[in-house]
Amino acid sequence: MEDRLLQAAVARLLAAIYEADFLACSYGFRPGKTAHQALKHLRTEIMAGRAEWVVEADIRGFFDHLDHEWLMRMLGLRIGDPWILRLIRKWLKAGILDAGAVSEPTEGTPQGGPLSPLLANVYLHYALDLWFDRVVRPQCRGNAQLIRFADDYVALFATQYDASRFSRALPKRLEKFGLSLAEEKTRQLPFGYGQWRAANGTEHFDFLGFRHFLGTDRKGHMNVIRIPSPKSVHKFLAGIKEWTRDHRHDNPWTQQQQLARKLQGFYQYFALWNTTRKLNMVRQETEKYWLWALKSRSQRSMQAWIEWKRHPWFRLPDPKVLHHTV
Repeated sequence: MEDRLLQAAVARLLAAIYEADFLACSYGFRPGKTAHQALKHLRTEIMAGRAEWVVEADIRGFFDHLDHEWLMRMLGLRIGDPWILRLIRKWLKAGILDAGAVSEPTEGTPQGGPLSPLLANVYLHYALDLWFDRVVRPQCRGNAQLIRFADDYVALFATQYDASRFSRALPKRLEKFGLSLAEEKTRQLPFGYGQWRAANGTEHFDFLGFRHFLGTDRKGHMNVIRIPSPKSVHKFLAGIKEWTRDHRHDNPWTQQQQLARKLQGFYQYFALWNTTRKLNMVRQETEKYWLWALKSRSQRSMQAWIEWKRHPWFRLPDPKVLHHTV
């Protein structure tokens, strides 16, 4: 507990220093910056016609492969207090107990520590953000934007030429800092007005838990459609399935309250425009898992779905749009 409190205090100290340095493209774990703001920035660039190509990239095991020596060199550029630097190095080198043996890591951030998100932001600020802002963008023929939330990021380009040059240069840049791309999650795709007119939005990419694709609004104009990604839905429903199985014998009213809270939390993040149909599907699947758990409480339970729906407690909240401006 004392160690976590000290980490939190150092994190607040460093945040006050680095908040003046971090670029506007960085949204993760910063005061006043949210994932919804990053999503709005992404949609605005595409809807304004300033982006026609998207480079979707994923760093393989970023938090586990963050190089300690590079990080300490980066921190040394802004932190002059040797005691703070020594304290951070001790946290980075803290031993890991595995099968009775203690090993000293040479890479990665303190697992679950309050300082980890800030250290990750500092590392990518120097390894990616500044490079994109001072090297990549000035050499581009058209508009170029980087949008990053922690280690999750996309790059937007007005021309295919610029997107291709960035895609070729990115692996070498990350390799310099001991990082590598997950090739199966990294690709370059057309995503803008030109692609929408040609193929009516057949391409899609995932970012911050949403799947993005191009669609058509009621007036026949292009629209960026965001729905919860299959991975996000699967993860949430897997948690619901496990919870209903472990709490099948709880009071039904208690079950209803807990499941309603879980659904409301899911809605709170994902309830954007065009997501209501998908969220309704999530609610229906939650009801099915709940019903399966209730039926499994007794071998004699043969009530039909419509009979369970008559119970006053068998109610879960319906989704509604919560973020109208994102």
